[in-house]
Amino acid sequence: MQTEDRQEIEEAKEAALEVLFHNAHGPYHGLPRTAGWGYPEPYTRDLMISIFGIAVSGNHKLLESIRRVLETLAKNQTERGHIPSLVHDKEDRGSSDTTPLFLLGVGIFRKVSGKSDFLNEAVEKALKWMEHQSPSDRCLVAQQPTSDWRDEQWVTGYGLYVNTLVYSYLRLLGQHERAGRILREMSRFTITGGTIHHHVHEGLVVKHKPYYAFWSYKIHSSERFDLLGNSIAILSGIASPSRAEEMISWIEEECAGMRKRGELAIDLPPNFFPFIKPEDPDWHVRYETYNKPGEYHNGGIWPFVCGFYVAALVAAKRYTLAMEKLVALTHIIKISNTGNVNFGFNEWLKAQDGKAMGQDWQTWSAALYLYAVKCVEEKRTPFFEEIRTIATQDV
Repeated sequence: MQTEDRQEIEEAKEAALEVLFHNAHGPYHGLPRTAGWGYPEPYTRDLMISIFGIAVSGNHKLLESIRRVLETLAKNQTERGHIPSLVHDKEDRGSSDTTPLFLLGVGIFRKVSGKSDFLNEAVEKALKWMEHQSPSDRCLVAQQPTSDWRDEQWVTGYGLYVNTLVYSYLRLLGQHERAGRILREMSRFTITGGTIHHHVHEGLVVKHKPYYAFWSYKIHSSERFDLLGNSIAILSGIASPSRAEEMISWIEEECAGMRKRGELAIDLPPNFFPFIKPEDPDWHVRYETYNKPGEYHNGGIWPFVCGFYVAALVAAKRYTLAMEKLVALTHIIKISNTGNVNFGFNEWLKAQDGKAMGQDWQTWSAALYLYAVKCVEEKRTPFFEEIRTIATQDV
């Protein structure tokens, strides 16, 4: 790594901590804010995902802020175990990923704090809630459209991203028998041909492709590529080392093609591709306003997702490529919407021109940058190392 790049990474780490310190105390019950200025609310999924970076920072103040978030979520948990979408508002419900992220967050906090029984009662209730999210009453959990972090994109039935979260928290919390079952279910092929045969159940493996399906339900599925879900599949060991290697090569080849076609201006993958276009059958009229091709959830470049991708490259032992992508990530987190800060840590960027389109000083953008740096520096992926080891033993 060049001296200039190393210096820029060090500066970016300091800037990321500044963002997290700034956002650690917001106007809602003193809970952390989701972004420096635009999102004062404590959004559950954003703050749960930020645990990865906060946990490896080793900073006591930040760890205390996330402990308060977890304890407040437990207090606002529904009777049946569901975790709300806003930390402080028990009536804001309906997200498919908040409860899995809470369980994953508790698992990580237990590791760093040494408190193995932290929030036991809330965890047991949340685990029971998740068991009831499977229409087939097996292990794969299903969701309604726009109910995960993609609030402007349809994921129907068994979504990859949410199920990678479920698998990961099951491993961290020692629920290995159930984790093994969900791994076997995910490893089935999606159903093609329009017919479901007796005792044949859908999975998330795509024939002749190295990555996992975006979602699958009965005879329906989407073979578009979900960077976050597939990155967690690599990190957690759902994807075997050989599949991970093949997937990464495919991602880089596809991105090179997009750059040649003018669809991608940055040396990092979009969160989702190929983009959904107006002429496609999975296009929704609302996308024209909120989810255009190459924007937002329909192919925008999200720094926090790219942080997971960098970590996945480390998990796959692609250390040189991981460093290259970390340098590229360091460059894009400098881009801001306002132009008033040296490091924007913006929410998302437009794929075609790299313009910052979301809110600056986004908590999860800063936190996942810290996590990506830690992974590259140490050539390991904290918290996922243990998960992958157990997964290997189960095979």
